[in-house]
Amino acid sequence: MKLTEQDILNASILIVDDQQANVALLETLLSEAGYTNVSATMNPLEVGSLYRKHHYDLILLDLQMPEMDGFQVMECLKANMQNDYLPVIVLTAQPGHKLRALQCGAKDFISKPIDVVEVKTRIHNMLEVRLLYKKLENYNKLLEETVQERTAELRESEARFRSLTELASDWYWEQDENGKFTRVSGPVLEMLGLQVDSFTDNNTLTSANNSNEASGWDENERKELQDIIAARQPFIDFSFSRTTPSGNRNFYRVSGTPIFDHSSRFIGYRGIGIQCKEMP
Repeated sequence: MKLTEQDILNASILIVDDQQANVALLETLLSEAGYTNVSATMNPLEVGSLYRKHHYDLILLDLQMPEMDGFQVMECLKANMQNDYLPVIVLTAQPGHKLRALQCGAKDFISKPIDVVEVKTRIHNMLEVRLLYKKLENYNKLLEETVQERTAELRESEARFRSLTELASDWYWEQDENGKFTRVSGPVLEMLGLQVDSFTDNNTLTSANNSNEASGWDENERKELQDIIAARQPFIDFSFSRTTPSGNRNFYRVSGTPIFDHSSRFIGYRGIGIQCKEMP
């Protein structure tokens, strides 16, 4: 994230001081330094509402003012902040006030009487940090919005993929990273009387009226398929068979691919299956 000198000079600055002479001095100093967006108030009671409206990049705040001193102004500002960054440089002639001001949230201080070189340096450095902080905030918000958009697009794409694959096959299936079925659908399940066994044990397709052992699946073929899935390998048209209770032998082909999330972590498998007239 790059920051130009003009970005700093265009930053919004509010001067808060009850002495007109101090306000005029700071305005002149900032103008001569090239700052283009400087405003001021001599009424500390206005600072909270002004900040809510303009969200200044920097506030130059005098600590000793009547009605409401600089410490009270900072407390008011913190109550109106959307984050915990208080963009304040305090101006004080009291050495003992410096530490207290920093403890109250001020980011820096300028000693009175004012030293021109010190003021310009501290303001420039403070604005550089502040603007970089804001750029980072905006970048993070943009990144979050982009992630949300991409996630929505992926979900929509996933929904279309499922619909198309279910239409193009006899059944569609998904497993999680532990090999448990999370989704199985398709007309072949109803036609053959098959179901997913409570998403437990080996989570294999079983007969609605038979246990795993008596379901008629070829155990060697099933083990071969499980080994492929355990190795997280894609497979196309893997052939296997099942003998029905009536003695008929049905043949199937299944294809699957591993699924990985955006950080390349394995999260499961998905695939399709079709019934064949005979073993290919």
